[in-house]
Amino acid sequence: MTVHTATGTTGTTDTTGLRSRLPWLLLGVLILAQICYPLTDGTTRARLTVGTVLLGYLLSVGHALLTRGTRAALALVLVTTGGGLAVEALGVATGVPFGRYDYPGALGPELAGVPLVIPLAWTWMAWPAWLAAVRLSRHPVVRVLIAGVGLATWDVFLDPQMVAEGYWTWLDQTPALPGVPGIPLRNYLGWLLFAVLLAALLRPAAGPAVGAARRTDAPMYALYLWTYASSVLAHAVFLDLPASAAWGALAMATVAVPLAVTLLRDRRRPRASR
Repeated sequence: MTVHTATGTTGTTDTTGLRSRLPWLLLGVLILAQICYPLTDGTTRARLTVGTVLLGYLLSVGHALLTRGTRAALALVLVTTGGGLAVEALGVATGVPFGRYDYPGALGPELAGVPLVIPLAWTWMAWPAWLAAVRLSRHPVVRVLIAGVGLATWDVFLDPQMVAEGYWTWLDQTPALPGVPGIPLRNYLGWLLFAVLLAALLRPAAGPAVGAARRTDAPMYALYLWTYASSVLAHAVFLDLPASAAWGALAMATVAVPLAVTLLRDRRRPRASR
């Protein structure tokens, strides 16, 4: 006769509950760190920037591990973190594909001229962009394109903010978006091409587990939509970057708005978890 103890049952429930709550807890800490960003400056702001990226990285990789397993998490790190480091090192050395730029050293230790925190940022937003694409389309090619656009359009906020802080500088700064000096248009095109490549590599590397939307993906949808809304607000109100607020709002809306509409529609008509 098999005896199911109350302790054993409770332990399993507690573990499952922790696994489902952990991404939300990390997201909450991340949001708090980002809210503090406009309230700081100088070295404190640089350290907070690094800490925010680390939190975002742990959130995305941890969510991949908890919801899709070890293979998916390892593939995410290999493709997006490894790929991010490789393309950034290539960019610093040759100017391909983003244009010629330089990191002055404000973001901590570097490898091949690239701050170690930079590849983590690629991973941080690549995962929610991928899951947003999975939620929005079933077609594999369309998913890759949506994920690439979803990641690349985030940079329309990221680069103006980081350049304004002096965390990196372009040597060739023209032509640029109207009202957003210091960043060549070539950079955004480079981001788009490389982001699509990352998305194309992630699916076969991570396996079939990353090809289906799940209820447990809600924290990543929240991360993507929070990033969009908070970036518009921060650039427009707190960082004195109204042009990048407008350009970023238009660019990232191509994925954020359909995602929000889809989530609202599905909330009215619940869909079984796949």
